[in-house]
Amino acid sequence: MTETNETLSLATDAQLTRDLPHSIVIPPITGEMVHLRPATVEDLLRLDELDAFYGASKITGKDAATERAVVHTWVRRSQAWEAGQAPAESGVGDPESRRTIAWTVLTDADHDDDGMIDAAPTDNVIGMIFLIDIDGWSRSARIQIILGKDYRGRGYSRDAMPRVMTYGFAPEPAGLGMHRIWVSVPEMNTRSISVYQSLGFVPSGTSRDALWDVENNKYQDLIVMDTLVDEYDPIRSLDAFGMHLIEDNPGVKEALSAREHSMAIQQRVAEPGAGEQSTAADESETSSEIAEAPAQPQSTSEQATTGTHTRSTDEESNWPYGQADRKSSKEAWWRTLGRGRKRDTEGE
Repeated sequence: MTETNETLSLATDAQLTRDLPHSIVIPPITGEMVHLRPATVEDLLRLDELDAFYGASKITGKDAATERAVVHTWVRRSQAWEAGQAPAESGVGDPESRRTIAWTVLTDADHDDDGMIDAAPTDNVIGMIFLIDIDGWSRSARIQIILGKDYRGRGYSRDAMPRVMTYGFAPEPAGLGMHRIWVSVPEMNTRSISVYQSLGFVPSGTSRDALWDVENNKYQDLIVMDTLVDEYDPIRSLDAFGMHLIEDNPGVKEALSAREHSMAIQQRVAEPGAGEQSTAADESETSSEIAEAPAQPQSTSEQATTGTHTRSTDEESNWPYGQADRKSSKEAWWRTLGRGRKRDTEGE
């Protein structure tokens, strides 16, 4: 095989490994307050009953009619992927062959303690949650949740979103194997921005005057926020809201296994003399430079990068990540699992 042909062959193999599967089995996901199942077209009628598109301009920056049409398309794209239809033949496919997964959000909760399920009139349906624009080439997806008017602000999204993100980041075949999950939020939707920050998202860009604020009759910015697989911590994202991992959910076993491995590494490093052999070569190469250079105190940014903290960011806030905590390295996310957590919650 010539060098050119070999290069083309490697490129073809790389393309194949980045393609999304032809069809997908959408897994059910269980939470403490909600449970998720694959969405159906029939569930879309429930969204109208729930007045789920009320205030859409505040939440997503779209008017209610547009938001409703988009959600209907997402559900049909999700069902097309389940059925193994190619985007070009489904009639609702994305021209870039990106995919969508739609779950219906259901609850058995009784918040008013009247002995009846809150959402009984809509067969327990309170909304939907989506992974949108799933791009196999860039391993990126967008997440969005929509809830009925009367079911907002009760913590349902904080229960559902971390579990969907854990599935999205989990390696195949347990999950989608995404590298990046992102959201876009109107600047006036400060409540959602706060929730997304609590889940580990950080602002990554601003689209200036990208949306029309109909209430105030002016343009507003669109805030893009994201988190990467080596930054997202499924344990802390739930722990921040007093919730727990459910081991039977897709991707969770992989997260727990990685966390145990991470803790074992940390324990070995903490033992006296640990790591001396692994760093002997580096020390011999740089010993003269170290001997000549005066010791310098670590800067705050260096301490945040290496994990040597002089200030307890996690103790000051329930947010798993803040701007100062975003890693400049590509350290695997599971190496951060368990850091700063109290010992009595290690088994949760």
